[in-house]
Amino acid sequence: MHKETPKINYTDKVIEIKGLTKSFDENDILRGVDLDLYRGENLVVLGRSGTGKSVLIKIISGLLRADEGIVNVLGQNVSKLTPKELQQLRLKLGFSFQNSALYDSMTVAENLEFPLVRHQTNLTRRDINRIIDVVLDAVGLAQSRDQMPSELSGGQRKRIGIARTLILKPEIMLYDEPTAGLDPITSIEINKLINEVQRRFKTSSIIITHDLTCARSVGDRLVMLLDGQFQRQGTFEEVFDTDDERVQSFYNYNFID
Repeated sequence: MHKETPKINYTDKVIEIKGLTKSFDENDILRGVDLDLYRGENLVVLGRSGTGKSVLIKIISGLLRADEGIVNVLGQNVSKLTPKELQQLRLKLGFSFQNSALYDSMTVAENLEFPLVRHQTNLTRRDINRIIDVVLDAVGLAQSRDQMPSELSGGQRKRIGIARTLILKPEIMLYDEPTAGLDPITSIEINKLINEVQRRFKTSSIIITHDLTCARSVGDRLVMLLDGQFQRQGTFEEVFDTDDERVQSFYNYNFID
């Protein structure tokens, strides 16, 4: 899949992580992680299940506290923020969850409206409808405004979940396994959407995945989490140009029967 060359500002780090560690009881998950995300970049984090990928984005968003290390997001040290400051920072972060996290009792439009009116109380009905129309158009589901989540396919639910994330105009998008559970054709559509979001909304993104087709399609840079540290990083080709059996087995699982 062709990916347009994005406009990445390599002098502007929107996320900067140094020496990050996190353990649960005797299980060391992250063992001194260093990571930078640049403005306008799609960064893919690869790794097997249980390697700490989701733990990483929970720490970035302040949902988990690191044991050691520094996590700066948009120039703010996450561990030193007050609850109110952390809430304000989270409004600049967009979360795309595996299950889309839609309210089943609300229509698509009501799902999109919910976070908008909660955080922007001065909007008129015309403003709200206009913003909903913009994000539905962005994800290619303008016709689904009045549908219920139960009437949508898995891929459509993913798209609406992304639309709801975009409605607050986040600077950073965090995608957690965006193609999980989807068929190959729908996965390609979601990959295209992630690239379109980057282009249209000027977002910087971290994409957590073990789907190498997704990684190759959306990633400007890839990092691979092995044994609690990022031990491979670069383009798709650079990451997998190695004899390391851990990396090769990961590649073979995705692409070789």
